Amino acid sequence: MAQFPERAKVVIIGQGGIVGASVAHHLIERGWDNIVGIDKSAIPTDVGSTAHASDFCFNTMHDQMTIFTTKYSIDFYEKMGRYDRIGGLEVARVGDDERMLELKRRVASGKAFGNRVELISAAEAKAKMPLLEESMLQGALWDPDAGLVKPRSQMVAGELVDAAVATGKLQSFANTACTGLRIENGRIQGVETTKGFIAADYVVVCAGLWGRLIANMAGEDLPIMPVDHPLTFFKPYLEFAGTGKDIGYPLLRDQGNSAYLRDTGDPKTPEGGQIEWGYYEEKNPRMCHPRDLLEKEQARLSPSQRDLELDQIMAPLERAIELTPILAELGYDDKYSFNGLLQVTTDGNPSIGESSKVRGLWYAEAVWVKDAPGVGKIVADWMTDGYTHIDHARIDVARIYPYQQDEQYIHDRCYEGAFKIYNPPVHNREPYSAGRGIFKSPFYEREKALGAYFMELSGWERAHGYASNEHLLAVYGDKVPVRAHEWDNRHFWRVSNAEHLKMSEDVGMINISDFAEIDVEGPDAADLLEYICVAKVGGDTPVGKGVYTHFLDAKGGVRADLTVLRLAQDHYRVIDGADAGHRDLVWIQRMAQDRGAKVKVTDTTTAFGCLGVWGPNARATIQKIADEPVAWTHENFPFAAFRNLKIAGVPVLAFRISYVGEQGWELHFKYEDGLALWDALFALGVTPVGVETYANSRRMEKSLRLQNADLLTEYNLMECDLARPKVKAADFHGKAAHLAFREREHQPAYLCTLTMTHNIDSNGVARYPLGSLPVMDPSTGQTLIDSQGRRSYTTSIAFGPSIGKNIALAYLPYAYCQVGRELQIQYFDDVYPVKVEAVGYSALYDPENVKPRS
Repeated sequence: MAQFPERAKVVIIGQGGIVGASVAHHLIERGWDNIVGIDKSAIPTDVGSTAHASDFCFNTMHDQMTIFTTKYSIDFYEKMGRYDRIGGLEVARVGDDERMLELKRRVASGKAFGNRVELISAAEAKAKMPLLEESMLQGALWDPDAGLVKPRSQMVAGELVDAAVATGKLQSFANTACTGLRIENGRIQGVETTKGFIAADYVVVCAGLWGRLIANMAGEDLPIMPVDHPLTFFKPYLEFAGTGKDIGYPLLRDQGNSAYLRDTGDPKTPEGGQIEWGYYEEKNPRMCHPRDLLEKEQARLSPSQRDLELDQIMAPLERAIELTPILAELGYDDKYSFNGLLQVTTDGNPSIGESSKVRGLWYAEAVWVKDAPGVGKIVADWMTDGYTHIDHARIDVARIYPYQQDEQYIHDRCYEGAFKIYNPPVHNREPYSAGRGIFKSPFYEREKALGAYFMELSGWERAHGYASNEHLLAVYGDKVPVRAHEWDNRHFWRVSNAEHLKMSEDVGMINISDFAEIDVEGPDAADLLEYICVAKVGGDTPVGKGVYTHFLDAKGGVRADLTVLRLAQDHYRVIDGADAGHRDLVWIQRMAQDRGAKVKVTDTTTAFGCLGVWGPNARATIQKIADEPVAWTHENFPFAAFRNLKIAGVPVLAFRISYVGEQGWELHFKYEDGLALWDALFALGVTPVGVETYANSRRMEKSLRLQNADLLTEYNLMECDLARPKVKAADFHGKAAHLAFREREHQPAYLCTLTMTHNIDSNGVARYPLGSLPVMDPSTGQTLIDSQGRRSYTTSIAFGPSIGKNIALAYLPYAYCQVGRELQIQYFDDVYPVKVEAVGYSALYDPENVKPRS
């Protein structure tokens, strides 16, 4: 037996699972060596989820990252000779119209992001999967790339580890548990194990169900929880006896019943001669904190396999028998059936990337078999290059705010998420009911009394509209369409469009206290931010100036979109979106560490609030109660400047900027002063306007870009048309790549504004689309793809009441970037015509941008 080493470049915790094995493989592929992998039990694992996983892969999600990681993983397994691309069905039962709509939506998402799924009839589904009761179905989705990792992902993990060890670049140690992490000055130093300490520059946590326990050793937590997943087996099933197959029929997902089914092939194969039926609890998910997991010797089967009582699943099993009667004809194997533990998360996304608190400590947690090799590649690329080829904001562990590491919050959000693993379909705007009310603006009670329709973002309760404004529909109702289709109207309040129009005629106030605010101060503050930001914020940038700017990654991709205020020579405030705030905070902190900057970086979000006051009467209204009315004149208060002033005696940092295309200011204030400001403005008759106008409807009318939606690291500043005319002399992160992009004759794609020229569906209903819709060439019906292989889809879409149309943003290949060009989008199973209104930035509302500067 090899001696346990004293030092490694990288230590992988959880080497025995498919994720740990995939990370090791891809790190070696990227040139890493001196890697040590440890696991608390066997390698490959005999205790983790990989040991009992069903091992099938479907690629039917609604986001680019997951479709990439699944597609990559399928191809990876197949190249190893360990994948049976047998295909899979997702079915909709008669009477389950919501599931049928979801299948249609999945096909549209597939066209957007590049899978090959299609809709088929009940008869076609029966022909592919004879075990189905055809009369129970109204239709199905067919995924030709779905299939099974064969014979087990557990075996694949073992083969990957053996191959990595054979290169001489990995040493693996089974039965070697992590007992602690050694951390000094915020950087990982190594791992304490049951075989002694090993120093390491990097540690990658791939511990699956036990991942949170490792994170706790670093003084942090991960927003994930193990949950029971009933797995049942029925035998003997001899249909494929003598074939040598690991699976004979296509996979079946009956998600309306929160269940799936597959055969296990020839009885002579490792798992053969059975029908496997799995279920995800819809009524009473049973979760287990990692600290309560049994040890190997305590468990009947394994720590990740818990006992299953038949009455826990009897009702859905009876429904399953209706669809696949074979289950009633075979014998139920109660000894072999179990509750397999897998991970659910607080927001539906895994925890990937470098720790927010400890440099060199990386996570690859809450990853399923179908995504493991793809995630292995993402992690290896990220660790090697500092970036990934696909924007990773939604999976980045740095997105997680401190409040999201609260144990009760994790439990409650994961519990709610566990209900929705398969059913019901999750709406684009689906709110959580758990973990609410974390942060409230100082005027929350006032908003509540006005009948606010609250949604939540990053812990903040945000009013999307107000019942008190319903009377505005009598004024503006002819410009505010009724959304007749339930999906389009769900979690939307029609009054918000009326508020939008009222603001444009008079003055409104929008609660934007959810802004993330980050103070950077100290002798190196100017130099640090000058390096991080594309725009000039240091040097002779005057105190009192606000600068709209971006952060780039090393390859020149757009990583952040925010505003920097220079409060003093050595004091700045970064104003950022709540969704991106914590990632950007961590980015600034890391940059400061890497450059040895003498600065203090502080999250000041909860110390301040913000109220946007906008509209043609904004200035006149504020001047009525301003302590210095003359200070608010256009001559004394130019656009993009900020001033410390008072309104009704309340100190405010007034920033003359507009995200809603109207004259006005962001009024920033100390949290405790906010209520008095709201009351003073409300007393003047200023209309409260929901954030729907700010975040969606008017933003789209102004063609304004949103980070992590329209602005992604796959695209550069020229492609999204936010590059400044000149590049500053000072160096900045990503500058070399940015300069190279500028040298191109033209960019491969540009972010364009589109409008729907017809929005009536095949049933005669006017539609108001949501989500990422494929943009297609009308002559071929094919999704547009640029020269870099990037597909065109709507990055944002919303109805603009001032324009009277559905408006979308989408990156189009250069060859399609002509104003007036007609294209198509697909929403569910209907195709609609769209027209290119603008190539690059150009607003549909007030295109000359006169109103904000008036």
